[in-house]
Amino acid sequence: MPQPPPARQDLPIRDVLVVGAGPAGLTAATYLARFRRDPLVVDAGASRARWIPASHNCPGFPHGIGGDALLSRLREQAEGVGVRIEHGRITRLARDGDGFVAEAADGRAWRVRHVLLATGIVDVLPAMDDVDAAIASHALRLCAICDGYEATDERIGVLAPIDEAIRHAAFLRTFSQRVFAIPSEPGEASPDCLALARDAGVVVTAPATALRRGPDGGCELRTGDARVQVDTLYPVLGADAQSGLARRLGAAVDAGGELRVDGHQQTSIDGLYAIGDVVSGLNQISVAMGHAAIAATAIHNRLPRVLREAQPTG
Repeated sequence: MPQPPPARQDLPIRDVLVVGAGPAGLTAATYLARFRRDPLVVDAGASRARWIPASHNCPGFPHGIGGDALLSRLREQAEGVGVRIEHGRITRLARDGDGFVAEAADGRAWRVRHVLLATGIVDVLPAMDDVDAAIASHALRLCAICDGYEATDERIGVLAPIDEAIRHAAFLRTFSQRVFAIPSEPGEASPDCLALARDAGVVVTAPATALRRGPDGGCELRTGDARVQVDTLYPVLGADAQSGLARRLGAAVDAGGELRVDGHQQTSIDGLYAIGDVVSGLNQISVAMGHAAIAATAIHNRLPRVLREAQPTG
């Protein structure tokens, strides 16, 4: 078991530390501040949302919104109700009596009663030049649920281990007749997945050996002796859940390393909550914001009451 750091009674104690300033963390902080709590947000500046060129799947933005613009609005809203946001990377979390001590990479430390992890996941991206530009131009897309609609009637490829590629490609047949399951590594498909590909009309190619941006946009993949050109490529190569802080405290995780939580978004560690992609396989902004509302309300309800006093008049 991890050893706790020396007690930090010299530090003032705050209600809540929110780790991460993506859509989940900023929404939770806004809720908490509007409950008249004093949340502190510490963020390393690596929200997965920053990759989004334009989302048309985010409620309330019928004309779409880019990830950076959405984060900017959420940050403005949080700071507008007094949320303090600091740049930093939390590298250690330990028990301190009934609360926690969090330490950042630069040596700063905070004592808090509760911790809310909104640390997300990090996608495993394919090896290719100009990945950032490929994502910005929609040649690479990271979420079929978010933007499969935008790829309607395009030539769509899914790059993944073969069974995963077929399952995702079958889902994407909702949006296009031309969908290719492109294995990221050698291997035989299971009989069930071969039947799924046949029934859904998915083209299964040889494994990919090279990937580049196409000369006319999209992506071009070498598959055996052939080349496959697609307008949009979905890499499904896995993701690393950023759950290490909680796991080192002994928090329970699932097979993918994502944190297990109860109906209030509390992990198996009392007082430690988690929201967003770090707990959910359905990596959606709307899901993350729902988690945030649930967790923030649960934390508020278990903190000491805040009673509004009469305000001076005149």
